[in-house]
Amino acid sequence: MTRLSVNINKIATLRNARGGNMPDVLKAARDIESFGAEGITVHPRPDGRHIRYSDVRELKKLVRTEFNIEGNPEESFRNLVMEVVPDQVTLVPDAHDAITSNAGWNTVEHRDFLSEMCALFHSRGIRVSIFVDPVPEMARAAALCGADRVELYTAAYAEQFPQNPGKAVEPYLQTALAAREAGLGLNAGHDLNLDNLAFFLRTIPFTDEVSIGHALICDALYMGLENCVKEYLKQTKVNI
Repeated sequence: MTRLSVNINKIATLRNARGGNMPDVLKAARDIESFGAEGITVHPRPDGRHIRYSDVRELKKLVRTEFNIEGNPEESFRNLVMEVVPDQVTLVPDAHDAITSNAGWNTVEHRDFLSEMCALFHSRGIRVSIFVDPVPEMARAAALCGADRVELYTAAYAEQFPQNPGKAVEPYLQTALAAREAGLGLNAGHDLNLDNLAFFLRTIPFTDEVSIGHALICDALYMGLENCVKEYLKQTKVNI
């Protein structure tokens, strides 16, 4: 069964655009869980343009499902994760000025650093997932770093899906198989939506978790948040 973790960054972006506490990020997280989501994901960045470090601390107190924190493991992020101790940390190599994540780790080139980060977070009992492009070698090297899972960066899949779904998903399937052979769990995320999610999961039914934020929050503007979460949950269960 694939778990749905909802990334609530966009809710915080809307709040920050006006100031104050509307919409309430903490209430949104509680509601999303009550609607059936199996996890909450946040991706705090140093400039605090959406989820803030203070949000992360408060969310830790109330999230009852899986809590996943994504980010580039620079010093301030490492300190936050070691303080909060989420269920999972997802290591993403995004630059400070990146609008959104745009590439996975080269786990071969950065093996020493990533091995150090895996050991650090494991010392607090935190599961470690490494964000990778759909390249089998990157998944195999992530296992050598000591990761528990990889998260497949699915932007290319989403872009190519309308033209040729089978071709779009093939490198992801090969990378997923390599990850499984290396003993890793499998996550996926970025630009997955109600059009392309079910096909991905039918093709790679051993996906442990998908993390979805932008598309889900956009759909919620029209469908309502509760209906939207439930529709995404239906898509994650197509492989049962």
